[in-house]
Amino acid sequence: MEHIHSSEALDAAVKQHSRLFLLLYRRGSELSQCALDAIEQLSGMAEDKLHMLAADVDSVRDIHPVYGITSVPALLLFENGEFVNVVKGCHDKAFYQALAENTLYQLLAASPGKKQKQVLVYSTPSCSWCNTLKGFLRKHHVTYTEIDVSRDEEAAREMVRKSGQQGVPQTDIEGTVIVGFDQKRIKELLEIQ
Repeated sequence: MEHIHSSEALDAAVKQHSRLFLLLYRRGSELSQCALDAIEQLSGMAEDKLHMLAADVDSVRDIHPVYGITSVPALLLFENGEFVNVVKGCHDKAFYQALAENTLYQLLAASPGKKQKQVLVYSTPSCSWCNTLKGFLRKHHVTYTEIDVSRDEEAAREMVRKSGQQGVPQTDIEGTVIVGFDQKRIKELLEIQ
């Protein structure tokens, strides 16, 4: 993982790579260290296709305001020169590995001209339906951003604002929120056969 020290370095990297991850973290924060440790365990994994950067928000102050990031750790995903998603909080190595493998799959299998819809999954670690939903999305090669609302109070409030519901899982597909695991509706919105 390469550590960057300015927004100019980020801009240059975003232009250079079709897909790129940037971890914004705060040195000395337990959650940030958790995310750094989990991601660093993935080092060496298809580095020619997976580009991972990191920036400490205490020393690099010109990136997070541009993307509306108010809490760290936050993993930003850039695709084809555009900011497309953010994953907040610390997750285990398996989560980051699944995210990376899904990204690698999308790099290798993406069909030109067809862009996948943006998918956010609000979940908690103890939710069995959340795991069923995420397994379904992975099975159908749907890239999604998971937000653990048990660790991110701001995201939990955002979820309730969007749906009026507190239960998980909730899936936000391009602004349409589905509460629970409604497989038929998810297939319909994502055009899954």
